Amino acid sequence: MSRPSRPEQVATRDDPVFQVNTSRGFTAWLKQSGASLAVTTYQVGKLLLFGTRPNETLWVFNRNIGRCLGLATQGADIWLAAETQILKLSNTLESGQRTPDGSDGFFVPRLSYFTGDLDVHDIAVTADGGMLFVNTLFNCLAAASASHSFVPVWKPSFISRLVAEDRCHLNGLAMRDGAAAFVTAVARSDTFDSWRDHRRDGGIVIDVGSREIVASGLSMPHSPRWHRGRLWLHNSGTGEFGSVDLRTGRFEPLCFCPGYLRGLDFIDGFAVMGLSRPRENRTFSGLALDAQLSARRMEPRCGIYVVDLDSGAVAHSLTIEGVVAELYDVSVLPGMLQPAALGPNSPELARMISIGSARLTS
Repeated sequence: MSRPSRPEQVATRDDPVFQVNTSRGFTAWLKQSGASLAVTTYQVGKLLLFGTRPNETLWVFNRNIGRCLGLATQGADIWLAAETQILKLSNTLESGQRTPDGSDGFFVPRLSYFTGDLDVHDIAVTADGGMLFVNTLFNCLAAASASHSFVPVWKPSFISRLVAEDRCHLNGLAMRDGAAAFVTAVARSDTFDSWRDHRRDGGIVIDVGSREIVASGLSMPHSPRWHRGRLWLHNSGTGEFGSVDLRTGRFEPLCFCPGYLRGLDFIDGFAVMGLSRPRENRTFSGLALDAQLSARRMEPRCGIYVVDLDSGAVAHSLTIEGVVAELYDVSVLPGMLQPAALGPNSPELARMISIGSARLTS
């Protein structure tokens, strides 16, 4: 792992100063990758954007979004779950354009589905441009609707009915070839809030097509993702990142990370993942992660780790201290280095007017 550089105090547009500490090679690697990162934190209700300036110093931007969880990027769009809405933000800049402050991507809210508080976790874009999301409150996968809070499209076979009881804490969605392939849940349970009794080893992975449980015995699994022919995920209750052998159903840890893992994306042969400092409450207490940290004499961290998929080594890191202690999702923004955005309540939206292709008739 690269040695950490001197912490940088970063003042963002909407928040008090918080401290961001990057490993020595993080910004050079991110710039060389030609990408930036979008991160959600429901704890303080913000979309965080990390990139690099031309001199390879860290670029940080944030906007107030609300209790934001799931995040998905496709082309010029960012989809994210935000408390009672699912928002689509679109990049308004053409290739080569920049804003006065140097941003080469500028995301503006263009569409919103008002869902109510469904505790939406992972979201994803389908091959035909549609949007799916994990409706954690109702224990199902759902599609957005112009006339209803959601349209249920799939539920685990052990869930007896659709009811707002968060019975199994369905949370993660892995897409394969543009279709829902696998989901994660904290437990195979079918009564109100009963997943909390199985946090240490009740976690499962379900094949969406067959509805079969393909892996079990996990501890609060999150963020399943299909990449390079393998199913990767976080065994968050143990602090382990790894993959599932679908032939045997075994979870194969690749590395330990000192935090509660959520959020996962990939840049070439590297996994980019989010770490959180666990809250001291019933959800996070008593997990194997606590013992792992104690045995390694480590404190939990909040930030981003970049892990080499071949060796399992942590190649780069970005850690956050201060006001932000918990992250949920991480997504790569390819082709831009200094992204910026507006939130749904940004006053600048009053002046963000664009005109589509003309269809006037004379």
